[in-house]
Amino acid sequence: MGGSGENSEQGAPTSAELCEMALAELRESESVRVHALSQMRDWISKHPDIKHCRTDTPFLLRFLRTKKFSVPQAQEMLERYLIIRQMYPKWFHKLDVNDPAISDILDSGYLIPLPERDSDGRKVIISCAGKFDPVKHSSTEMARVHSLVVESLMDDPENQIRGYTYVNDESGLTMGHICLWSFNDIRNMLRCIQNSTPMRHKSTHFINIPACANKVFDFIASLLSDKLRKRFMIHSTLDDLKKTVNPKILPKEYGGEVPLSDIIADYKKELQSRREELLALDDLEIDLNSILDRRSKYTIDLVDEPLNGISGSFRKLEVD
Repeated sequence: MGGSGENSEQGAPTSAELCEMALAELRESESVRVHALSQMRDWISKHPDIKHCRTDTPFLLRFLRTKKFSVPQAQEMLERYLIIRQMYPKWFHKLDVNDPAISDILDSGYLIPLPERDSDGRKVIISCAGKFDPVKHSSTEMARVHSLVVESLMDDPENQIRGYTYVNDESGLTMGHICLWSFNDIRNMLRCIQNSTPMRHKSTHFINIPACANKVFDFIASLLSDKLRKRFMIHSTLDDLKKTVNPKILPKEYGGEVPLSDIIADYKKELQSRREELLALDDLEIDLNSILDRRSKYTIDLVDEPLNGISGSFRKLEVD
């Protein structure tokens, strides 16, 4: 999956507008990019615990752009990324579009990246909670679908620079969905997203949140960084969402022009074309015991510990 000899310009911004944005927001220039990539590759080659890691330009730019070309911070995030993949293989391994469960969840329309970008040029990922069957599928399968989708997007230079917008339709969300997840699993997943996943999370929209989920969303919000919490927007109706997100980019079912089924079919074709590339992520390897011993801070915030004395799942919540 790429080697250190690839042309650094493979991941360069693809337009003058992107170049300007990368410089203004990420401190990225050609010289900065080339030097930082060289530093990352040298660091990986000498790292005592990294056994196998991609060193191609698109992969390394995931971390450099997320961390605005602070090489030490990008290196730390890359370590964390490798660690969580091995700590939680049930969530991050075997990202196979041909897996029957993954294929079925994608076909349902539960989670899909949209072909058109929003008004800020960001990639939009839409989630429809009611389309996920909590009887048929597990939280592990849900997590693997999320991992597959984001891994399929993270090498794109425009996504790396502009970031992502999330639209979450919570209509149809039930206690059956909520009870799939334990408190600790939610805590650990949110830590993975915030600290270990190289994505610029720019805005998150929620619509149709049912009353039974209010306490759950309060719990989730309490675990988020202030920056991400401020980027959450809750809309009472679809019409309210459309004031912020252009409905033309949404599936036809939400006021757009392209039926959700067509978007899913096209996306699954893309996943098929990249199937081997995505499965090869399982070859990434870090000596987990060694690095956790040396980096005590990771042990504190990545290992599955009781959450402030709370254990169990949302089955124990009293809901309004």
